[in-house]
Amino acid sequence: MTTSINTAKVYDEIIEFIAAGTTPQSVIDFKLSDAAKDRLEDLVYRAKTEGLTGSDQRELDHFLTLEHIMRLAKAKAHQYINPK
Repeated sequence: MTTSINTAKVYDEIIEFIAAGTTPQSVIDFKLSDAAKDRLEDLVYRAKTEGLTGSDQRELDHFLTLEHIMRLAKAKAHQYINPK
């Protein structure tokens, strides 16, 4: 499974989102574009089947780190919106 979509690095969308400024609700609502999801699926598939180039592996590693940060940010955003 490969995509022919010429996209920016999959994690660039997360960086752009953070740089543009956020609210707790916008953090909760954040979703990757379909093109970025397709790129991510391609990277994961190729990592499991044929292996990745060094550049692709770094892209996947960076995305996974940012994805973890976004999960933590979404959890914190829920706390801001629904304080106990």
